[in-house]
Amino acid sequence: MNQEFINKLYIRQQACPSCPSPEIVANWFNELLGTIFPDFSRQQFSTQKEFELHFEKLKLQLHQILSRNPIKSEDEPDHIADRFFDELPVIHEMLEEDITAIFEGDPAAKSRTEVIRTYPGFIAIAAHRVAHNLSLQGVGLIPRIISEYAHSRTGIDIHPGATIGHYFCIDHGTGIVIGETTQIGDHVKIYQGVTLGGLSVDKKDAKVKRHPTIGDNVVIYAGATILGGNTDVGHDSIVGGNVWLTHSVPPFSKIYYQAQMHHGDGETDTIIFKGQSA
Repeated sequence: MNQEFINKLYIRQQACPSCPSPEIVANWFNELLGTIFPDFSRQQFSTQKEFELHFEKLKLQLHQILSRNPIKSEDEPDHIADRFFDELPVIHEMLEEDITAIFEGDPAAKSRTEVIRTYPGFIAIAAHRVAHNLSLQGVGLIPRIISEYAHSRTGIDIHPGATIGHYFCIDHGTGIVIGETTQIGDHVKIYQGVTLGGLSVDKKDAKVKRHPTIGDNVVIYAGATILGGNTDVGHDSIVGGNVWLTHSVPPFSKIYYQAQMHHGDGETDTIIFKGQSA
């Protein structure tokens, strides 16, 4: 084997002697989720003291993970870990709201336990709530590892930088993409195959808002694509399936495609876009 190549790889290995592996980060996330939601837990606790010690172990593990990872802020890893666990009740409450939104938004859901244990949308949202908190605290890489772990499990790709409000419902979910600078309001429901993306992939736009803003009480149906940092979907709007939207629409809008079938030689099917304000 090429010795120069081996030397190059060895130097890189030495430069990163204790990088936390994706498996370690994913295991920590799963343990955390099982701790705040017993329906998802891998273990049971005999006493409250044992449970409290488990919480301390999770905090120590997060500190160790952060100690071996670049942090963009000036905070020490122990301060970030302490702050995360101080804010965990808020994260938990938001996830309870998300469970309610999914349970009430899907007639097929028979119980909250079913949502927690089997719905990919819940896993993806839970990962985002955790990753987003760490991202706001200036933690690099770890939030992306958490979000990409959820992506690999669910087929739902939510960038940890995205801002998502209360009572967020993902139904089915496969193929959903939510970009870094997306802003989503409260009581929003999104179906499978939806993309909230950017119009530009130019690197010079990395620090500008590239993704859309979705108002409160919006429903976005399967296959819809909404692009652009200046694209606002007004509150209480409905975006129909397979819509391609690159401009803002006012509140109470209904955006949908209407298929018109043409038969005969030389004719092709056409898709008509219609926007309608209530």
